[in-house]
Amino acid sequence: MAEIELYFEDYNIGDERTTLGRTITETDIVMHAMHSGDFYPHHVDAEFAKKGPFGQRIAQFSCTFSIGIALTAEIVNKRAFTYGFERLRFPNPVFIGDTIHTKVTIKEKKDDPKRPQYGQVVEACEIINQKDKVVCYSEHILLVERKK
Repeated sequence: MAEIELYFEDYNIGDERTTLGRTITETDIVMHAMHSGDFYPHHVDAEFAKKGPFGQRIAQFSCTFSIGIALTAEIVNKRAFTYGFERLRFPNPVFIGDTIHTKVTIKEKKDDPKRPQYGQVVEACEIINQKDKVVCYSEHILLVERKK
């Protein structure tokens, strides 16, 4: 993990970075079911899933989101912290054996209405599979310290 120190003023709309990849395994899905309690048969029952719309098991949406966002933590800004996520969508499924990576693009910068010493930076986070299909989209809102 790399640590950086970027202030609000240092961010530029349109800047982007791409994370390393990670292959989703059956173990990821099973362990996520154990942690979350999401044993929905589309995820853990191979015979049930064969008859479903995708013909095989799919990763839980929360598993895809968790792993995809965790990939972005390879770089940590010491001057920022997460305020929240918005516009969470899952346009395509993730299957066992899919490899995902996350593309992060600076989408917006704005003042924080409650904390004048911080600004808000909105990162568009696209989790993308090996076929270049977006499997998860969200907007990550960071509170970023302003220069003094």
